[in-house]
Amino acid sequence: MGAAYTRRVPDPALPSAACPLCGQPNRCAMELERATGEKQPPCWCTRAEFRPELLARVPEAARGRACICARCAAGAPAA
Repeated sequence: MGAAYTRRVPDPALPSAACPLCGQPNRCAMELERATGEKQPPCWCTRAEFRPELLARVPEAARGRACICARCAAGAPAA
């Protein structure tokens, strides 16, 4: 991370459609299906591997409530 990089402090009260690490939309197909009732293809996250150190960064109050976005899962800084 460069000196110009800043990350928003995540809010555990964020909706389940927001990444608990950066607050950006997580684009989770499972959440979209739950919210709309429309069948979705399998989500990218069902095939992804999440490093333990990444999962440890999720605030405890937000664990199990929202998916990490693909950008955070890949280790890239939020836009």
